[in-house]
Amino acid sequence: MIRRDLIKNLSVLPLAGTFLPLESVVGPASGPLKTGPNIYESIGVDPVINCVGTYTIIGGSLERPAVVEAAHAAAGHFVQYDELAFGIGRRLAEITGAEWGMVSAGCAAGMKHVTAACVAGGNPEKMVRIPDLTGFDKTEVVIPKSSRNAYDHAIRNIGVRIITVNTLEELGKALSPRTAMIYIMTGADTEPGREFAEDKIAALAKPLNIPFLVDAAAEDLTVPNVHLQRGATVVAYSGGKALCGPQCAGLLLGSKAILMSAWQASSPHHGTGRDNKVGKEEMMGMLAAVEDWVTRDHDEKMRTWHTYLENISKKVTGIKGIKTSIREPHSLNNRSPMLAISWDPEQFNITGPEVGEILATTKPRIAVHSGFGDQEGSTSILISAGQMQPGNDKTVADRIYEILNKKYPKPAPMKAPAADLSGRWAVDIEYYSSKSQHVFILEQDGNWIQGSHKGDFSLREMTGTIDGDQVKLFSTERMIADNVPFTFSGKLANDVISGEIYLGEYIRANFTAKRNGYKGTRRQIRYPKGQPLSS
Repeated sequence: MIRRDLIKNLSVLPLAGTFLPLESVVGPASGPLKTGPNIYESIGVDPVINCVGTYTIIGGSLERPAVVEAAHAAAGHFVQYDELAFGIGRRLAEITGAEWGMVSAGCAAGMKHVTAACVAGGNPEKMVRIPDLTGFDKTEVVIPKSSRNAYDHAIRNIGVRIITVNTLEELGKALSPRTAMIYIMTGADTEPGREFAEDKIAALAKPLNIPFLVDAAAEDLTVPNVHLQRGATVVAYSGGKALCGPQCAGLLLGSKAILMSAWQASSPHHGTGRDNKVGKEEMMGMLAAVEDWVTRDHDEKMRTWHTYLENISKKVTGIKGIKTSIREPHSLNNRSPMLAISWDPEQFNITGPEVGEILATTKPRIAVHSGFGDQEGSTSILISAGQMQPGNDKTVADRIYEILNKKYPKPAPMKAPAADLSGRWAVDIEYYSSKSQHVFILEQDGNWIQGSHKGDFSLREMTGTIDGDQVKLFSTERMIADNVPFTFSGKLANDVISGEIYLGEYIRANFTAKRNGYKGTRRQIRYPKGQPLSS
């Protein structure tokens, strides 16, 4: 499962994409902060067993002991940050074979700094004017449509014009003296031989001296670096993913000239990157993560992960009707084996998403992927081993066995609708610090609803159900690199629907929908017989 697919399918994450009452997963603070193994519980927050991968929303990855040790040692001294950055840059170059290296405040921050470097060229007079690019020569970034993603906000924040292209030919034609940079996120379309293979892009970029940035955030680090070998100018990694470094650090490797300019655009220097501060502890921790990576036994790591999945499989297949299979990783992205646990939902009367929700909201809390199985009529959960810790396999196996070994009643049929919701509805939405007015236009067929949802900026399709007086509606605001889901759950009373909106990663809001009885002016329409004589 590549990073782009994971971004597009965040709804499969129980912790990030299931409709849950917030109170069901976050209780009241139970007392003052207490350091130690129960540090999170001391403030009323339960930790999570990570069986999904390196998601920032649940902490990415756990730092390796060498990383913790280096960060702790770095915390005890003052140091001049430019000197530290240059020392780390030299050492990263020695370890990886890249021309230079830099530590940023996360991968996205690194992308922002590199864009600023390409736009300003290391000229401080230009750098402090970002994002006002008036008078700048380099103001455009070219991105293949298949690489557009939520993280390219980091690039857009610099104020550049994004030129989205669909083919390699279009990319070549889009390059001009105004082009500051080309950006791609690694994925199927960027593999060797594919439309946007890195060597093909480099062949277009290098003769024009246009920098080429590769976003490999969730990939395993390769030494020598495969992306730089294929022609990338700079490659960016997340520190808190496969490298198991600091969650709030990123790794940039490549051109020394570009990375020196990127460091100018990073804190502690003032300007566009001052808000992306990376501390001396994270900088040394990130270097320690790379040092550790190149000496770690990765074959042994993979064998351990397989053992975890085999132990879970052995336990759960003791239940009649449960099938398992191990899916091997096929790319550098999120490189971890996964265990698929599938079953017939008609036989068990419970689906994969429902099991995922139970695992996410009851102790011990376990994050898993869930969805449809490999075969028609099956459902499943997926266990990723990459971030599991010793002992997690037994806990996970026992808990899944406990859930799937229970008897569940068949789902109750929906109740007769309390009313017909067909028509136009005026919707008031209360966000945390503002309000909006939306519109529903609904059609109802029994318990099923379809229609449209007019939001602040667009009109999109809406689907839903009415079960007695309980109304659930869904729409999504889709943009080229972003997706905002709206899941409405409310109760109907006296022609008013009121309740809560689940907004995915953007948490929640409240809403009230009232039937709009307004009727427009009625007039007959005259169909002209001839063409106009004036206009």
